[in-house]
Amino acid sequence: MLLDGGLDRMIGDDIPGLVRLTPEQRAASLTATLAARPTPLPGDASPGIWIFAYGSLIWNPAMDFLERRFARLHGWHRSFCLSTNAGRGTPELPGLVLGLDRGGACAGAAFLIADAVLETELALLWCREMLAGSYTPRWVTLRDAAGQPFAHAIAFTINRAAQQYTGIMTETDTVHRLSRAAGTLGSSADYLFQTRDGLRALGITDRRIERLATQVEAQLAKNRADP
Repeated sequence: MLLDGGLDRMIGDDIPGLVRLTPEQRAASLTATLAARPTPLPGDASPGIWIFAYGSLIWNPAMDFLERRFARLHGWHRSFCLSTNAGRGTPELPGLVLGLDRGGACAGAAFLIADAVLETELALLWCREMLAGSYTPRWVTLRDAAGQPFAHAIAFTINRAAQQYTGIMTETDTVHRLSRAAGTLGSSADYLFQTRDGLRALGITDRRIERLATQVEAQLAKNRADP
């Protein structure tokens, strides 16, 4: 879908009024991001660029990578703060997907993309993450399990100025939307469960994700019993 523009067309069909970034705007965003690449940390001789994954990139990276490893960020946290009318929801019942919002800390996966395939892989990644400008790509510092910085990486942080940014939602409202919304790519609940399972596979227990998953599972069971 990324290679043939299928994802872009799907979003356009599902949300006709959505203002999407043009290919030229995405290319300019990628160029600007690469131009802002920080000086490598001492001891970092990685033959490529690291990408930090905190949501669907963990369990569906859809990229050619050399290495995957645990990583933690300080100053950012994983949050269901991005409303979506397509993919995992509809205009009538918008779904929720994850963004990286300011404050706290976040554990996830770091993927190393080799220099030899950077042009192709990053272009595809921008087609996936930068459809409508809901995210802001930025360089962040990755830390290992002991808390030591080991590399800089690109992370797609939430754009708080984006129309789809929800701001702070109550847990009750979050569970309601996650347990009901579904779209062309599947349900918001499945997105939540796959993220939980992907984190568990990395040995990461995100207490908020686990709590939301438990509540959504209970709500789904209730919906089935009393539709």
